[in-house]
Amino acid sequence: MRFWDTSALVPLFIAERESGPAARRLREDPEVVVWTLARLELLAALARRGRDEPAATRQLRLVRRHFLDAWERWTEVTAADIVRRHAERIVGTHPLRASDALHIGAALVAAEHEPGTLEFVTFDRRQAAAAEREGFHVLGPE
Repeated sequence: MRFWDTSALVPLFIAERESGPAARRLREDPEVVVWTLARLELLAALARRGRDEPAATRQLRLVRRHFLDAWERWTEVTAADIVRRHAERIVGTHPLRASDALHIGAALVAAEHEPGTLEFVTFDRRQAAAAEREGFHVLGPE
């Protein structure tokens, strides 16, 4: 089981340089844990791609459906209050955006406050550094 940040989820559904590494990480361990707001972040990325590439709208509808089907198989962290409290501490400790801190907070909840027990998949270098300092074993695109 691995916690996935949106930066690693997006390449699973939108063709990017990191799509191959993301697919490899998923094949290694298909048990995915996500923060509840990752759903909105990924849907926003799909919508943005549709606005940027109108010719891809039909394909993106299929991708959206595929993503929503996958989401149903994943474990979703929804404990907003405790995640927010973790994120408040994290932004005071690490140079992160709020959304990145929320993902790390959600991973702490998923790991039951024992970050060494859960791998953290992110393709964002700054978030990776913070997650490592929080005690997670971080998996990036390499």
